Amino acid sequence: MEAKENHTVETSAIGVPQQWATRGLFFVGGFGSASWAPLVPLLKQRLAIAEDTLGLLLLCIGIGSLLTMPLSGALAAKFGCRRVLTTAGVLMALMLPILCLVPSFWSAVPALLFFGAVMGSIDSVVNIQAVIDEKASGRRLMSGMHALWSIGGFVGAGLFGVWVSMLGLTPMASTLIASGIMILVTAIAARHHLNFGGDPGGKLLAMPHGIVVFVGIIACIAFLVEGAMMDWGGVFLTTVRGFDLSLAGTAFTVFSAAMLIMRLFGDRLVQRFGQKVIIIGGCALAFLGFLLVILTPNAFLLFAGFFCIGIGSANVVPVFYTMLGRQHDMPINLAVPAVSTLGYLGILAGPAVIGFFAHQTSLLAAFCLLAGLVLLEALMAALTFRRI
Repeated sequence: MEAKENHTVETSAIGVPQQWATRGLFFVGGFGSASWAPLVPLLKQRLAIAEDTLGLLLLCIGIGSLLTMPLSGALAAKFGCRRVLTTAGVLMALMLPILCLVPSFWSAVPALLFFGAVMGSIDSVVNIQAVIDEKASGRRLMSGMHALWSIGGFVGAGLFGVWVSMLGLTPMASTLIASGIMILVTAIAARHHLNFGGDPGGKLLAMPHGIVVFVGIIACIAFLVEGAMMDWGGVFLTTVRGFDLSLAGTAFTVFSAAMLIMRLFGDRLVQRFGQKVIIIGGCALAFLGFLLVILTPNAFLLFAGFFCIGIGSANVVPVFYTMLGRQHDMPINLAVPAVSTLGYLGILAGPAVIGFFAHQTSLLAAFCLLAGLVLLEALMAALTFRRI
């Protein structure tokens, strides 16, 4: 009884500093992920490995995340979000310089597994803390929180180019600066993180059940679409629409910019129009975007399509993370990692599924499949809204 009372007191004390601390760790997660991306070609060059071997190495990051996510909720419940997020943020920062130095394939495997593990821990636990923050505030915060992950990604990717290209720093020096920024932000945010993170008496692991299964499937589809845009958007432009290779990255750039813009304004829009309108309307807009991409070769309409997909998809995951705080089928510290794991399965397996389907049919047909999945997402969302 005393523990429950303490938990209630701590929850009532959550305020603006705690919310900004959560945003800080969203930023660290996105910044760290973006700081790793430029190191991938350097790793390939240093280890002198082929593309298929590099693909296996990169899969280690996803495996590490998937192994850690289900456990991270239990760690947050036992030790509190503060300890888990601070430890994971510092370890992620320290792993970046180590990844600049790994000398062989077999040393890269455990390093990337561990890097994925701490990345997965941050992803899960920062969402647990965000759900608690938002529930305590009584206001919509989740879309803005997730926008900070995207901002961290943009800043991380941009600064690496500035440091290496414009200032002439070595990749190691640039990575050390990035690590220092991550540690600084983590340290500033640490004192305002929550020292609890769910039911400390709950299970370590639990299979998703009840309405959490629906939310997990929705997250899986949402992340699958995002992964497909990242890995196949450029391929679609160059192979199906005949764009020059130099423009291959523009599809994902337009999609990502649209997601960031929508997430920055998403909380206000959800408060004004309601979550059903934003999500069902967003799925309809994303479906329209896919129709534009599939049916027209016109460059303006093509990019308008990718923009619509980004706008329509942006608030799906934040809104349903918010809804996890209102369901009663699973504790937050178990529900959030379960949904995060299913979402991560989507972003990992999705591009491979699209590639297999495209090989059996065509990439155009694969994008038709994505459009159909968006409609399924809308149907699952409508069913979920009836339950929560």
